[in-house]
Amino acid sequence: MKLSIPIFAAAAASCANAFSTAPLVGHSLNRSNAAVTATVAIRPTATTALRMSQEEMDLVTMDADERMDKTMSNLAENLSTIRTGRANPNMLDRVEADYYGAMTPISQMATISVPSSQQLQISPFDKSSLTDIEKAIIYASLGFTPTNDGNVIRINIPQLTEERRGDLLKQCKSIGEEAKVAIRNIRRDGVESIKKMEKAGDLGKDQALDGIDTIQKSTDDHVKSIDETVGKKEKEVTTL
Repeated sequence: MKLSIPIFAAAAASCANAFSTAPLVGHSLNRSNAAVTATVAIRPTATTALRMSQEEMDLVTMDADERMDKTMSNLAENLSTIRTGRANPNMLDRVEADYYGAMTPISQMATISVPSSQQLQISPFDKSSLTDIEKAIIYASLGFTPTNDGNVIRINIPQLTEERRGDLLKQCKSIGEEAKVAIRNIRRDGVESIKKMEKAGDLGKDQALDGIDTIQKSTDDHVKSIDETVGKKEKEVTTL
């Protein structure tokens, strides 16, 4: 009977070892749960990154569209300076005169009025600037001959000759082409920005293509508007 005690103890130890594996299962589950938790934590981060990248691309397309709109505004301003045989204060928008050492638009130095359809009148706020304004108009090469009576400057707008109309039509076309070049440069900048984001892995291929398509559509719309705006101005030149 004494020999049975060690045998019983060994059997008990064997049973204890068998049950001692239970905590290992627990550890395995904990590791598995941690992996699941980590995966769940990563997914929102990836989604947030994609959303931020989409927002950045939207900013690129919006910036391109706004810059194109600004180009259209500049186009309208430049075309307004082309005279069509009818007096218009905008004819002098690009004329600047020296005012106490600073080149200043004469529209900020004087009141420009239209006494008749064929005449402009410039009334300086500071009479001492009359001569400088007169010189600026002459040097602007607008084809005007201003007269200075000591108080105001008058400009008589001559009727357009056929030769002069031809020159003005060329100016219209040139201004329109400059605007188109500006639009295409804006398109190039926007597309390059989107391609860089795609190359860096911030955007998917489909997202990048959508952004590029948006910029291209805006480009096409603005180029069409340029043609329409220039065409309208050319019609004014040929009919007035």
